[in-house]
Amino acid sequence: MDFQSEFFTQPTLELAQSLLGCLLVKETEDGVASGYIVETEAYKGPEDQAAHSFNNRRTKRTEVMFGKQGYVYTYTMHRHCLVNIVSAEEGKPEAVLIRAVEPASGIPLMYERRGQAVKKEVQLTNGPGKLTKALGITMDDYGHDIRKSPLYIKKGILPKQISRGPRIGIENSGEARDYPWRFWIEGNPFVSR
Repeated sequence: MDFQSEFFTQPTLELAQSLLGCLLVKETEDGVASGYIVETEAYKGPEDQAAHSFNNRRTKRTEVMFGKQGYVYTYTMHRHCLVNIVSAEEGKPEAVLIRAVEPASGIPLMYERRGQAVKKEVQLTNGPGKLTKALGITMDDYGHDIRKSPLYIKKGILPKQISRGPRIGIENSGEARDYPWRFWIEGNPFVSR
């Protein structure tokens, strides 16, 4: 665990880009699985209609977003657990969604967790629900400090080129659906789409 707290104090849009290439690691009783982050999306809380915390909406689900930077915000969407990193100072509910990772370690374990339908490695972690299942990230990780075991981020690879565009799957969020707040490593086959 080689990340200092300062890393997570970057403005949300910068953090979303800085996370690209970092290694996301999850330790479980079954073993360790990890992947290089290749795609993220930024959600800027109160003024972002696509954010769960739009208009400072404070619920049991969003509570962690109002806390300190560098903590894990997990939630369930369409039966899938998704993982985010809280990214703004206390009281300002912003977060970065991890959308895709490139498998680095524990690949046999990832296949086991993802099941029979997955035939190619590129399908293991090329989406936010796929990567959490493959790595063993669950709702139990909600509120966890991302700098500490068993779920943490380490230095990884430096992306050659980063691209940006609109976020995915937020059609009912007014003008926010067009914000270019999705970032990905250009040309990486594990990017979601």
